[in-house]
Amino acid sequence: MDAKTLMNARHSVRQYENKPIPAEILAALEQEITVCNQEGSLHIQLVTNEPKAFDCFMAHYGKFSGAKNYLALVGPKGAGLDEKCGYYGERLVLKAQALGLNTCWVAMSYSKTPGAFRIDSGEKLTVVIALGYGKTQGVPHKSKPLSAVSNAGSNTPDWFQAGVEAALLAPTAMNQQKFTFTYADGKVSAKAGMGFYAKVDLGIAKYHFELGSNHKL
Repeated sequence: MDAKTLMNARHSVRQYENKPIPAEILAALEQEITVCNQEGSLHIQLVTNEPKAFDCFMAHYGKFSGAKNYLALVGPKGAGLDEKCGYYGERLVLKAQALGLNTCWVAMSYSKTPGAFRIDSGEKLTVVIALGYGKTQGVPHKSKPLSAVSNAGSNTPDWFQAGVEAALLAPTAMNQQKFTFTYADGKVSAKAGMGFYAKVDLGIAKYHFELGSNHKL
C-alpha cells in the first residue's frame, strides 16, 4: 500500500485478538526499528508476549484488552526527544499497518514491567505503542479544518495543502491536533501548541506531512 492509503487506513485500536505475530513480521519490524534507531539515535525496542503492561487500572480505564505486544520508545534525554520519538514512532506505526497489524499510541494507560525493555543511563521512556491484530480496524478520528492548523489557501502550493491534509490524519493525544504548519517564502515551519504530549504529536504530524507533501521538513 502507498503512504496515503496507509495513513487513511490506520486508526487507533485498543482491543486485540489472542493471536501471535508471525516471526517474519516481527523480523520486518525489527529491521525497521534498527533503521529508525540508527537514523534518530534512539533506543526503540519491540516487546512481545508481555501482557503485564496493559493489566493495570489505567489500562483497563483506557479500555485496553488483549494487548501484549508493544514498542517502547526510549532515547537519550534532551529537548528534542519527544518530537523525535513521535516522528520515528509513527514511521513504525505505518510500517506495522503495512504488515497487517493494528496499533495505538499509549501515553499513560500502561505500567512499566521490570526487565521488559532497557532504559540505559541518560535515557528515558517517552511513550509506548501497542500493536497486534485488532478485534476491529478502529474508526477515523474527527479532524480540524485546514485553516485551524495552517495557512493553506490560494497563496500556498498544492503540495503544502496535501501535507497538511496528511498531518490531520495523524493520531494525537486526546485528538488535540495542537500543531501548526506555516508556509512562507517557499519554506515550511511547524510548531507544537500547548497540551499533553504536544511535542510527540508534532513529530507524528511532521512525518505525515512529509509523506503527504513529498517534501522534507
